[in-house]
Parts: sequence; structure tokens; C-alpha cells
Amino acid sequence: MNNRLFNLLATFALAFTAITVPSIASAKTSTFYGITLHVSTTNIKVRNPHTGQILSFEILPKFDQIFSDDGKTTYQMKAVKPGRYVAIIYDQRALGIRHADRIYLLNSENERIGKQ
Repeated sequence: MNNRLFNLLATFALAFTAITVPSIASAKTSTFYGITLHVSTTNIKVRNPHTGQILSFEILPKFDQIFSDDGKTTYQMKAVKPGRYVAIIYDQRALGIRHADRIYLLNSENERIGKQ
């Protein structure tokens, strides 16, 4: 009886894992383009000038994922200032909070710097 119950619970746990793990692993990232309104050590607020939408993103205090157009040159956080065009790649996996994974610096036409 105990062996049968154990097998049933093990099967249930395996099925539950098979269903939930791929959905967590396949969480999508999104990109938001706009003008930086506010930057601090823990968040960045960006407004899309075309739609007027404003989004705020959490960042870690030692965030270092700021890149040039080709993704090879990195910048320090001090390069991101209010009024700067940026592209933010983000997701909401951690507790449903929007957080920045990467920040790309853009030119005034919402294109990555150096794009021809």
C-alpha cells in the first residue's frame, strides 16, 4: 500500500515538473525604446515618445549590462542620463517585477549608436 502511494506521488511530481519547468524556462524578454526620464541606483524610468507610454524598470545596484550598437563595447551606468535614448531588454520573471537585463544606448532616431 505504501509503495503504491509512493509511486503515485512520484508520478504526480514528475508530471508537475514536466509541465512547469518549460514554461518558466521559456519566459520571454521584451524590448522597450524611449527617452530616459529618471535614473537611480535601483531603477530607470523611460518614456516612449511615439506612444507616450512610460515604464519603470528595476536594476541592480552594480548593473553593468550597458552596451553600444554592436554589443561589444560596454559603458558604465553614468553614461545613462535623463534625455538619453535607450533600448531596454527586460523581463518580469523575478516576482513579476519588470527588471532590465540589458540597456543599449541609441541615437536621437531611436537607432543603436553607429547604425548606418
